[in-house]
Amino acid sequence: MFLTTTDRKLKRIELRLVAELMKNSRKSDRELAKILGISQPTVTRIRNKLEREGVIREYTAIPDFSKLGYEILAIILALSKSLDKNQAEKARKILLEDAKDKVFGFIMVERGIGSGFDGVIVSLHRDYTSFQQLMTWLRQLDFLEIEKTQFFLVDLNETVRYRPLTLSAIARHIEQQAEK
Repeated sequence: MFLTTTDRKLKRIELRLVAELMKNSRKSDRELAKILGISQPTVTRIRNKLEREGVIREYTAIPDFSKLGYEILAIILALSKSLDKNQAEKARKILLEDAKDKVFGFIMVERGIGSGFDGVIVSLHRDYTSFQQLMTWLRQLDFLEIEKTQFFLVDLNETVRYRPLTLSAIARHIEQQAEK
């Protein structure tokens, strides 16, 4: 089974390239070519194609957030009110643009379904005060039913860590899918 984009199925070599980049996005095209057993120009061409198609959105590092001064990772389950298309676009704009200047850092804000909620917010905070400021800000948004919001806080300074954030496990899964 292959993962798909909106237009086409990804080829095995494309999946393998994505997996290698997820494990370490600093690898050069030459290194990737050696690992994948193809030429460097072929790697460059495939990578550029995947970027154009939006399969690869960005190249990034995953830091130890506690070493950057963040103490809390918040996972917030939210319930939005019924929104028409214009209201939904306004809500999206607020979450994308207006939140940029706030003291909390959104990692992800997405719609979904489960446990009676239809949205999730994942954010980083330097301290509990920053988290409280986020909750106060969310209460002001007329498209959320804030009284039905629940959250789970992760102490990033906790010494016992079960599995810190990494994309390597997902990369291995993609590699397994590419082999099928």
